[in-house]
Amino acid sequence: MQITSVGHAGFHIRTAAGSILCDPWVNPAYFGSWFPFPDNTQLDWDELGACDFLYVSHLHRDHFDAKTLTDHVDKNATVLLPDYPVPDLRRELEQLGFHKFFETEDSVKHTVPGPGGDLDIMIIALRAPADGPIGDSGLVVSDGETTCFNMNDARPVDMDVLHDAFGHVDIHLLQYSGAIWYPMVYDIPARTKSNFGKQKRQRGMDRARSYIEQVGATWVVPSAGPPVFLDDELRYLNDDRGDEGNIFPDQKVFLEQMEIHGNKGGILMIPGSVADVRGAELTLTHPSDPGEIYDDKAAYIERMAQRLAPVLEAEKATWERGEGSLLEPLRKLFEPIMAQSNVICDGIGYPVGLVIGEETIVLDFPKRTVREPVEGEGRYRYGFRIAPELVRTVLRDREPDWVNTIFLSTRFQAWRIGGYNEFLYTFFKCLTDERIAYADGWFAEAHDDSASTELSGWEVQRRCPHLKADLSKFGVVEGTTLTCNLHGWQWDLESGRCKTSKGHELRSRKLD
Repeated sequence: MQITSVGHAGFHIRTAAGSILCDPWVNPAYFGSWFPFPDNTQLDWDELGACDFLYVSHLHRDHFDAKTLTDHVDKNATVLLPDYPVPDLRRELEQLGFHKFFETEDSVKHTVPGPGGDLDIMIIALRAPADGPIGDSGLVVSDGETTCFNMNDARPVDMDVLHDAFGHVDIHLLQYSGAIWYPMVYDIPARTKSNFGKQKRQRGMDRARSYIEQVGATWVVPSAGPPVFLDDELRYLNDDRGDEGNIFPDQKVFLEQMEIHGNKGGILMIPGSVADVRGAELTLTHPSDPGEIYDDKAAYIERMAQRLAPVLEAEKATWERGEGSLLEPLRKLFEPIMAQSNVICDGIGYPVGLVIGEETIVLDFPKRTVREPVEGEGRYRYGFRIAPELVRTVLRDREPDWVNTIFLSTRFQAWRIGGYNEFLYTFFKCLTDERIAYADGWFAEAHDDSASTELSGWEVQRRCPHLKADLSKFGVVEGTTLTCNLHGWQWDLESGRCKTSKGHELRSRKLD
């Protein structure tokens, strides 16, 4: 098996049976905020796109690059399709001209015929509202000699299905650096923000190391992040100044973490790097010296910014400009969704403020209305300051997901009083009838929390109240606080209260 990094979460996997192009991303995403790091524009995308199979893990725009898929990828490639509850991914690919689909069943091993023989594959599909834009996934590929697990930025809750189907994994490709706006956009003191950033940075790497231990692969390739921010307004987000509170550590940082914890199997790949893997044997070649990127990262980013400045300006030129109130367009968008989402609206539980330029618009979730502020209403418990051109653009494009457009761009500010509200962000990513019906039903569904596990002298329910991760694998206890490293949520063990968000109580008791 020959695995070529094509940048970020992208890989080209070549086997005797056929080739698979995974998550190719080249063009800037999220309002021009994110660019692939390191630069991958020099690769031969026509050659990479002449593949037998295409795998797009999910609809995040740093995985689903419509322009690259349109311009460079063979439309006769067979799409390996994850098993998602909402068919948005298939629809988007069909609109681009793809017409051959191999529909997989979640976490089931399939044999796929290729031009040179058969491949064994499995796609682990994650289908909770918090997983990507209503879905995320990881791909397992075996050619009979080598097994590769391309987990990208998926967060599976159970690795047993992987080992049961494929046995030992030879090479593991995974995210280690989160894609998020917290805490950088929040209106909080700089020192507090830095402390939260340190926690976020370390938890992301701890989670990745937990997955590495569970998968137990011979070789590990940190991938799927971080992006690089080339806009002058956002350059502070790059981890190129030794800031321990930066939430976007790069590959070299994570490889050092692996070595500190005794794992010598980490592999650095840059766009164009090729790993020839034959079972436990690996040979690695680079297209150039990685030191040219990482030895002086700030200088490398500056060269990228200068070279790609016209691309960024062209992206900004597509933003919708205009005048006039946005109250009625937002009322037309949000109120029908509110009317269909009783569980989510009740879970939000309070009015939310949108400050859009000079205009303030209130999303009154208890009353299911969009309105102007009421005199004396005061500061809203949750609020967002967003430039009007960003809102006008998502309205123009009928974008069903503000989380994975405006919010991931980090081109906004937020404030909140109290904990994180998962229901609120779920609402913003479900702005279609189909999506909101699925998400509201998911939250309403009862889950069996009867199983228990023991952690550091406490008996706790085995499944995390957030997204059902196995706490015997992801749970860490410090004092009377339990942290689930899958998403960093925390609970007070003495009371069972969730310290991260409203609701989500944990069943726990101190053992004698």
